[in-house]
Amino acid sequence: MSSMSGMQSPPAQANPKPAARKTERKQQPLWRQILAQGWSYIYLAPMAILLIVFIVYPLFASLGYTLYNWNGIGDPSDFVGLENFQRVMQDSIFWQSFLHTFIYMAVLVPVQLALALALALVLNNPKLRFATFYRVVYFIPVVTSAAVVGIVIRLILSNFGDAISNLLQFLHLSHEHIDWLADPRFALWIVIIVGIWNTLGYNLVYFLAGLQTIPTELYEAARIDGAGAFARFFFITIPMLRGVGLVIVILAVLGSLQVFDLVQVLTAGGPYFASEVVNTYIYHQAFGGYSATYVDPDIGFASAASFFYGIILLGLSILQVIAFRQIARRRANTQ
Repeated sequence: MSSMSGMQSPPAQANPKPAARKTERKQQPLWRQILAQGWSYIYLAPMAILLIVFIVYPLFASLGYTLYNWNGIGDPSDFVGLENFQRVMQDSIFWQSFLHTFIYMAVLVPVQLALALALALVLNNPKLRFATFYRVVYFIPVVTSAAVVGIVIRLILSNFGDAISNLLQFLHLSHEHIDWLADPRFALWIVIIVGIWNTLGYNLVYFLAGLQTIPTELYEAARIDGAGAFARFFFITIPMLRGVGLVIVILAVLGSLQVFDLVQVLTAGGPYFASEVVNTYIYHQAFGGYSATYVDPDIGFASAASFFYGIILLGLSILQVIAFRQIARRRANTQ
């Protein structure tokens, strides 16, 4: 009895490690994994259905229209094969609009990201009073319709554009009267400036979220070691924002390459195609009405232009991701 009482009870079986549980889940059939995560799929179902109905299905449905000359009335019957794609590739106005889109992206993205990061650093300061109010002020343009913004800017330039032009002439900064939206030299740049202001709030919020994930202990330790503000920014803030910054850059580039409503309301691609971007070009080809000359609606040609531009964007996105991965690998190897 004494020997039995002296024996120790076997230790309780430890819980399986996370890696073992993960391996066990992988060995289960796919349908069991789906049932185990059923609520997740239920939550994702509404968005997936909307995506399929309003984006995926129209995308593949319009692919057939690229093979026809069709104005959108009745059923397409004028089969032209790949001629629409050939016309797109040979159209100088399409490539001009593509150049304007690229200029819009190349100017807007670096300027906007630099301003957003600078403002995020200021608004992230815990000593700043009324920081929440300033965040709301900078985010208001984002929740405002781009069409409304374009109308307001048009009204402002129509009412005060002459006064601004006269002031520039008085200061000897200009030698002629400027009709801002009707001048091919300024129309695209006005669109870019308005675009920077209109979508600044998105990137500001993203950078603020990234800054708030950086542990404050890192800044305190660097400050104790004698690191200044610039040293803390370049050796703590920038490296810690690298992952978030990559996502922000990709989203900003893709968003700027899809600009449409702001251009359509402000200039409609004019004057004389000076501010025409690819999406306004596709819109005008599909529904008619050009900034310089009128064209008949051609849904088939517009669909071909849309698919061709989509292929270009897909290629640019892939190159962008590859380039960022190469940069990340090189930095990892040098560290």
